[in-house]
Amino acid sequence: MQYDTTKISKATQISLYTRMQKPRMIEEKMLILLRQGKISKWFSGIGQEAISVGVASAMLPEEYMLPMHRNLGVFTTRNVPLYRLFAQWQGKASGFTKGRDRSFHFGTQEFNIVGMISHLGPQLGVADGIALADVLQARKHVTAVFTGEGGTSEGDFHEALNVAAVWNLPVLFCIENNGYGLSTPASEQYKCEHLADKGKGYGMESHIIDGNNILEVYSMVNALCKRMRKNPAPVLLEFKTFRMRGHEEASGIKYVPEELLAAWSEKDPIANYEEFLINEGVLNAKRIGELKKEIETEIKDNLKRAFEEDEVNYNKIIELNDVFKQFDYKIVTPNNKLKNIRLVDAISEGLKQSMEKHDKLIIMGQDIADYGGVFKVTEGFVEAFGKDRVRNTPICESAIVSAAMGLSINGMKAVMEMQFADFASTGFNPIVNYLAKSHYRWNEKADVVIRMPCGGGVGAGPFHSQTNEAWFTKTPGLKVVYPAFPYDAKGLLATAINDPNPVLFFEHKGLYRSIYQEVPTDYYTLPMGKASVLKEGDVVTIVSYGLGVHWALETLEKHPDINADLIDLRTLMPLDMETVYASVKKTGKLIVLQEDSLFGGIASDISALVTENCFEYLDAPIKRVASMETPIPFAKNLESGYLPKERFLEELSKLLDY
Repeated sequence: MQYDTTKISKATQISLYTRMQKPRMIEEKMLILLRQGKISKWFSGIGQEAISVGVASAMLPEEYMLPMHRNLGVFTTRNVPLYRLFAQWQGKASGFTKGRDRSFHFGTQEFNIVGMISHLGPQLGVADGIALADVLQARKHVTAVFTGEGGTSEGDFHEALNVAAVWNLPVLFCIENNGYGLSTPASEQYKCEHLADKGKGYGMESHIIDGNNILEVYSMVNALCKRMRKNPAPVLLEFKTFRMRGHEEASGIKYVPEELLAAWSEKDPIANYEEFLINEGVLNAKRIGELKKEIETEIKDNLKRAFEEDEVNYNKIIELNDVFKQFDYKIVTPNNKLKNIRLVDAISEGLKQSMEKHDKLIIMGQDIADYGGVFKVTEGFVEAFGKDRVRNTPICESAIVSAAMGLSINGMKAVMEMQFADFASTGFNPIVNYLAKSHYRWNEKADVVIRMPCGGGVGAGPFHSQTNEAWFTKTPGLKVVYPAFPYDAKGLLATAINDPNPVLFFEHKGLYRSIYQEVPTDYYTLPMGKASVLKEGDVVTIVSYGLGVHWALETLEKHPDINADLIDLRTLMPLDMETVYASVKKTGKLIVLQEDSLFGGIASDISALVTENCFEYLDAPIKRVASMETPIPFAKNLESGYLPKERFLEELSKLLDY
């Protein structure tokens, strides 16, 4: 192994050696504890320390890094307190996730480290968002994100590289190519000779680096970072390396040929570098012994502190309260000047006024800039706010959801327009596994609103007509808003943008241009979790939301003899069940109308909750009315048969006659 010390001081050479020794010695201790049953799992990075240490040493402390399982050297180089790492791996409260997650599935704003999730890919897009926030705020920073060669097979890898290249983002994409994705060899992961070759397809600079040569890693990354800070653009790095142990300890390494292990053991990044430093007279055996003793003492003292900490206790209130970041809702009362506008106009106006209020709010989506979006919600926004803040995106929902999270991590707000709610399926993973769980896992907000144009009745067929709110109401950590009127839409959108938690904001396409209402012209907010009682009666309670509210109103207008409470939920998470309970206690009968298909929808939960909490007040079985259990069809007659509008009166009549 050839080492080039050009422009690297002896002090830095020693520092790099010490920084590699620390994670190696920690790992060796963790493997002992694993065998003793004192930690539950371990992902070893033995043999790969030069990559983590070299990259982290080349970066500024204020620059974000997004490591993975085998990047312990990132945490130790950033001087994360060892007792907190040890507590994390033991599931103790002073770890970074309060015992809610294990190993390296965490982040810490204090050290500008953003943790991975097991799905790997989303963190690449998160790095894009973090880097975008730096660029927009004129911070000359680089963001480094890690993945393995196996992770490069994920769609998120390609989406993130493409976005970074198109937007000239200063992201250092670091591939640790250690030859195996768990047990699958690299030859079964990709066909090109080198993963660095993939950079060419995105017009991206790329390099191959000896990942076991600490000076090569440090020198190359240091030079690249200095240049990228001045001239932002992404770079793809492929670090050739090898992991000397299994994917995790339970996996073993029987699938690795013995001759391959032997060859790579000769390339150990620490042993080779240590020999070089001794030969160069930079270190000697005595000083090495002293350095190891210092690290050994630090490990011992911090382990003792972590072991002495009590086991984490379950507290129901704390667990529930930590799902969402606390949001202090502030009432903003509108003026008395009203304007009769459509739902689509109210959303556009609310979004524009929020852009004026929050100068760190970024809107992203397909065709939203000059074109104004397919529904023209953002028409004229480029002229008002510029293309930096109103950003057309490539067609890659997953990477853009992740980038929105990155913007939030780095101090900004994001609104993403999902062109159609149906397309959320291609961004599902980062929504339900990253946005939803980050605050509960490591106390990190997700200041993101995803706008979801949805719904049927417009003959758009099975891929542009779904009302898929139930996909998300099931996921703890997400808020779901579904207004039926322009006034509610404008006020609730403002609140959703103010809220530091992730919000899915459903907008019914069929209502965009068909529903008008007198709406205040200036900025105002409305509270989430508060239903609206549109009509009052004492015979039956009707609960609905979205287009279903208008079906119910039409039915009641045609049948004024039906004396009903009509409740528009407005938000589905949080859900205002107290208003529903109060009505049911008065009327004794409940019918829930939803556009979504019946099974597993919000109507099912409302029915169950009322049964559990108001059973003694019920005078009849609860009725649920919903769309058919089929995908939504295209042809008008088929769609009309699918939707529950015509069935609603029939079921309501049966309930009234019970």
